[in-house]
Order: sequence, then structure tokens, then C-alpha cells
Amino acid sequence: MIRFEEALKIVIENAPALRGERVDILASSGRVLLENVCSDINMPPFNRSAVDGFACRRGDLGQELTVIETIRAGQAPEKTLGPGQCSRIMTGSPVPEGADCVVMVEDTIDISENRIRFTGNHTKDNISRVAEDVREGDLVIEAGTMIRPQHIAIMAAVGYVNPLVATRPKVAVISTGDEIVEPQLKPGFSQIRNSNGYQLVEQIRKADALPDYLGIAPDNEKATLDKILLAMEGNDVVLLTGGVSMGTFDFVPSVMEKAGITILFRKIALQPGRPTIFGKKDDKLIFGLPGNPVSSFTLFEVLVKPMLWKMMGVIDFYSILRLPMGTDYERRRSDRMQWLPVSIRDGKVFPLEYHGSAHIFSLASADAIAAIPFGVTKLNIGDLIDVRPL
Repeated sequence: MIRFEEALKIVIENAPALRGERVDILASSGRVLLENVCSDINMPPFNRSAVDGFACRRGDLGQELTVIETIRAGQAPEKTLGPGQCSRIMTGSPVPEGADCVVMVEDTIDISENRIRFTGNHTKDNISRVAEDVREGDLVIEAGTMIRPQHIAIMAAVGYVNPLVATRPKVAVISTGDEIVEPQLKPGFSQIRNSNGYQLVEQIRKADALPDYLGIAPDNEKATLDKILLAMEGNDVVLLTGGVSMGTFDFVPSVMEKAGITILFRKIALQPGRPTIFGKKDDKLIFGLPGNPVSSFTLFEVLVKPMLWKMMGVIDFYSILRLPMGTDYERRRSDRMQWLPVSIRDGKVFPLEYHGSAHIFSLASADAIAAIPFGVTKLNIGDLIDVRPL
């Protein structure tokens, strides 16, 4: 049995980098950028009015001003301001030569058709200066960024319309066990619905990978082997749940070996999730996860998702917050690291009611899972703890 930190290191070291492909900008949300994006222009590209108003010379604000032209957005100024002159200007329009400020419409009154007076006591420049946001050639999005709507806006602004992104990992999900039935069926005596298989499919989607749900494998070596071989044919990663402990019908470890998979670890000093298996065959990665839903959920969040993000080239593939405890917490044993469902309120961590790895309802109100370190039995209010947001 190995420590969680060692298991994570093994998983990450064996995560192959995925190839890249160019996609249309509008199809890139949720994908991971594989190259730096730099601006091809200065932004703003010219001195731009930040308000609707009048472009003026600050030294003239104590006198009546003559309006010599109106500058609309998208229109270049035609005249240079002289003493006692101003130009009516719209937000986003180029500021004319000779002007050093723009006064807002609200701070002026009309004296006659083309004459105004400034009525305020002072004014900001209200000018967005050329290149004050970004200079041509500046890095605007770093490779390894998972593209979100704000990145779409930035890419559009700099003309980067065919981003190079990582292909999405394809992840097969197989549930095992004669006692498992699909959710649309009412379970009979000694049966349970397949919650963790469906849970994993949605976790994969949320991680921006591509799930391939292959259903339930009965407690039968041949059926399980056939499912694994099928899963490896069309997927990068295979997740099996259940059948990984030491019971008579826990076939997954032996079947993985029969499939030619090299087992890299078999147990982790982790609660929940001790009977977790990880192996590799060529460039295919295979996990045998515990069958209890909180275990499979947790192992996906702390091992599988970081690996998927590493495969896609995400910069911060293992995001951890360090937050204070909002209450005291004790546990009886400390021989394993524990990941605990928690809520975060006012920046503090509060453990939720949790009855063990089958208590899926404990996750309903969870904002995160928190790590209780190996060897620690008690945490006090204010103690800092590692938290992984969900």
C-alpha cells in the first residue's frame, strides 16, 4: 500500500500528452490551448474616448467652447482642435489632435446650436490611451489555459480565430457486479442502482473530456475481460468501478493482468479509496476504482481528473486551496490520508455529515473535498487545510 502522494506522482508521470488540432474559435470553449496567444495589434489602437461628451483642451474649460465637428464611433476625426474649440465625441471614438481631455455630456450645458460650456469643477482625462491595455506582440493567453468565454473574447479581439487545442481524452466507464442494475430499473432484493457509473460520466464531462459509458459487466471473468478489451480499443482511459477488493468475485485485478495491463499500484493509504488499482498498456491508462459511490467520486477528483488535465496540457492541473477550519474535527484513526466532503462558508471549511464511502447523499451539499493528512487525528478551528473545489 502506497501513500496518496506517491500514487498521484505515478499517475501524473504516466499521463501521455495528447496531440493537438485547430478548431474554430466558436468551438473552442472548454478546450485546452496548446500555444501562447499574442496580440497582433495595440489595444486600444488609438487614443479613445471613454465617455460620451466633448473632446477639449483642458486649459479652455473656463470659457465657452465652439463645437467644430461630431465624431461617431468608427469615424476618424477630420479636424484638429484650436483654442476655444471642442468636438462632440461618442464613447469609443478616436480623440482628435489637440484635445487632452473629454468632458462628459452631463457636465456641460448648451449655450447655442454649436456653443457649450463646461459646468463641472474638474474632470478626468476620460481618454483610454493607445496601447495602455496591450501592446502589439504582448502575451494575452498562456498555453495550457482551459478556454472559457472570457478567453473567446480575447482571442476574437486579437484575431486568433483558429486556436490550437488539445484533443479531448476519451474515457470509458464500466461498472462491475451482479448486484448492479441500471437506474431506470427498480432494484430487487440485494440489488442496487448504478449510481457511480452515471456519476463518473458526468464528472468526465465536467472535466472537459469525452465519456464512453459501456454499461455493467457481471461478476464473470470473461465478460469483464471482453469489456476491458473493448474499452481499450476506442478510448485513452478506462475506468472500472467495483470488483477491486479481495472477495471471491472481485475479478478486476486478475482480469487486468490477463488483458496485458501492467499494474503500477494496487492499494493507496487513502480513505475512502484504499482498494484502487492503476495500470498501463502501451498508451492506454486503466483505473480499477472502488464500487462505493463516494470512493469513486473522490478518486476521480483527486487522481483521474488531474491526470486528464495533465494529458490535455492544463497549467494548473491540480488546483488546491488552503483554507482555515471553521470548526473542530476529530477522527479515530490516522493511518490513512482522508478526503472528506465539506462546505465552504465565509472562507472557512466545515465538514459535512458523512457516514462512509457508500453515503452518496453527503455529497449533495459539498462545495469541496478536504484532505486530512496522514497521522493527523484532530483539527482545530483556524487550522489550515488543503481543499479541492468540486
